[in-house]
Amino acid sequence: MFGLLGSPGMAPPARGDELADARAKAAEMKKQIEEEKAQVAKLNALQTGLAADIASTRRQLNGINADLAAVKKKITRMTSRIKVVQRTYNDLVAQLVVLDAELVRLQAAEDAKRIALGARKALLADRIRSAYDTNRTSMLESFLSSGSFSDLLAEMSYYIDVGEQDKALAEQVVRDQEELAAMHEVTQATRDRTDDLRLTTAAQKVKLNKSLKNLKDAKAELARLERETKRNLAIQRATYAKVAANKKNAAKALAAAARAQKILAGRIADIVRRQSQQGNIPSQYNGTLRWPMSGNVTQPFGCTGFSWEPPLGSCAHFHQGIDIVAPYGTPVRASGDGVIAYIGWNYADGADPAWIVIIAHSSGLQTWYAHMTAAYPGNIHQGSQVKAGQIIGHEGNTGHSTGAHLHWAVMLNGDFVNPRLFL
Repeated sequence: MFGLLGSPGMAPPARGDELADARAKAAEMKKQIEEEKAQVAKLNALQTGLAADIASTRRQLNGINADLAAVKKKITRMTSRIKVVQRTYNDLVAQLVVLDAELVRLQAAEDAKRIALGARKALLADRIRSAYDTNRTSMLESFLSSGSFSDLLAEMSYYIDVGEQDKALAEQVVRDQEELAAMHEVTQATRDRTDDLRLTTAAQKVKLNKSLKNLKDAKAELARLERETKRNLAIQRATYAKVAANKKNAAKALAAAARAQKILAGRIADIVRRQSQQGNIPSQYNGTLRWPMSGNVTQPFGCTGFSWEPPLGSCAHFHQGIDIVAPYGTPVRASGDGVIAYIGWNYADGADPAWIVIIAHSSGLQTWYAHMTAAYPGNIHQGSQVKAGQIIGHEGNTGHSTGAHLHWAVMLNGDFVNPRLFL
């Protein structure tokens, strides 16, 4: 004991200011807790945004006629974002490991301080006991149970001549008590912080695992739809290859299709103009359009690598509608309220015409439905009023078609535009 505390005739060994260290540690702890809260808030925001994007992507995939190219880009972006979430989560886990180690160290330091304090108290009690008369027992007992040595020393000075070493030892005990209290406060704060962070990381892990699973499911669904689309495209390409084998015939077919579409568009424009003048077609269309049929989109609107499409603008080949593939005979429905401007064979196609339906939704907005089976469902005919969702035909393979599908197009003020803009 004396080897630790010093002999009765020697002052206690000099030490660093542990009380100041503990208080500094407490201040640092408070700052770190605020930083952790900000980090957790950031992670929550990342998790929430990621979950919302994944849910939106799954709705797109489960919805009608998903734009697979757009969804694929979105999934690629989300894959990068989930890596950011994982890194942020891993940072929290690493902080938890550091805190666990820090808690062990602080608890050991607190235990050591408590043992040292007990030893100094016992030594000081022995020194005072030897200096007191036996009739001072009650005061001695009071001292042993006292928590404040400074007040007791002031009182003791009236009864005995307390030595400098005794005073120094008593003052050291007072400092030890303050230091122990401060160390205990830091240890408890660290324990609370560790417990909170452990709960937080566990909750974040649940969210992260859910996002990873949902993203994996979305990737699997995208892959499935891509495989289906690839099979449908293979059928179309095989059919077109038979024509393309003779480049001269292929060029003629392409030119003929372009001419046929231009001629038909001119005829429809005349029909719509007359119907509008008679008040049968409104001047404006209010609202949005809907998909005419569910299935796989094998060709989107715009520049395409399919050589059977005619050139337009800077594109060597341009597809002016959206091709949708579904089982042969799938019902095709009106994309919006309107008037049947035309239903029948597109004789401008030549010897192998396609059955088409064209609906005028206003004087400037039309939807075209091509390659359908020849039929007048519900006894509709040119001039019939139709409602959105009403069956206007069935998917077929008529005309210059590369397999059963529906070519759906939207014409606005004489030009074909991307139908997705109206959905």
